[in-house]
Amino acid sequence: SIDDLMIDKHSGHVRYAVMEFGGFLGMGTDRYPLPWSLLKYDAEKEGYVVPLDKDRLKDAPRYANESAPEYTGDYGRTVNGYYGVI
Repeated sequence: SIDDLMIDKHSGHVRYAVMEFGGFLGMGTDRYPLPWSLLKYDAEKEGYVVPLDKDRLKDAPRYANESAPEYTGDYGRTVNGYYGVI
């Protein structure tokens, strides 16, 4: 599920949806920033879906709940580069 949104301060557009996976009751979870353009709204499911499987997330940029990175231009390029988003 979407845990957080990262919004570009200059444009006001959503840049990343932060998804949370793993753990138990919020403990030990990993957070994955996904470029917003990867998410597609599915009317039947009444929610957003991401065309990724567990193998693709295995080496994806992520961080522990307690240690959020600074969302700099370099970090954004790392995330976007991993998913092939320009």
